[in-house]
Amino acid sequence: MAMQHASDWDRDAALTTARILLEIKAVNFRPEEPYTFTSGWKSPVYIDCRKIIYFPRARNKIMDLGVEKIGRHIGYETIDAVAGGETAGIPFAAWIADRLAAPMAYVRKQPKGFGRGAQIEGDVPEGKNTLLVEDLTTDGGSKIKFAQALRDAGAICDHTFVVFYYGVFPGSFEAMKGMGLNLHHLCTWWDVLEVCRERPYFSETALKEVRKFLEDPTGWSKAHGGIGAAGEGKPK
Repeated sequence: MAMQHASDWDRDAALTTARILLEIKAVNFRPEEPYTFTSGWKSPVYIDCRKIIYFPRARNKIMDLGVEKIGRHIGYETIDAVAGGETAGIPFAAWIADRLAAPMAYVRKQPKGFGRGAQIEGDVPEGKNTLLVEDLTTDGGSKIKFAQALRDAGAICDHTFVVFYYGVFPGSFEAMKGMGLNLHHLCTWWDVLEVCRERPYFSETALKEVRKFLEDPTGWSKAHGGIGAAGEGKPK
């Protein structure tokens, strides 16, 4: 069998992940009653990657794909330690660290105590190439904060991995790239929409409205009473 090119593998991994997320009902389309993120952003779509932890076969497949992606795009012997972001990133970081046979820590949202390691639990991966892991990213805000906390504690943090990247909020990728943080993800909303062509997971009306949002998230949010600037968060 011919070996797949990296782009072919990435596409297959993205569609497989999207199918799993749809199967376990982690994907939510609600254009008639938009979700309001904590930042004030209005969205007809919401992904709950935390549901993955409940489904053992789904999580094993997604973590296998994640580790393969990390190896292909970062390197098989490049990562010295793995750090999860509190709280959703912790189980994913644990599973990835286990597969990589790497030390694992997690990063708190706020410091607890004093000193350089006040935000780091487990142990501080000082001087180690540390992969930051979370479940998803919207505008990248929390990734930047977690990565900076790791760097302030003495870790080298140039890469972050998430299962799902919204891929629509303006400037998110550039903001992370600007601080030297490379984002690696398995799938986006565009991949979910592509898989929705295969099976009628949602009505055509809902799919059309979601496409409108993906093509102009700023305009869609404003038109539905939300802000027009991206912000990472969960629905209220």
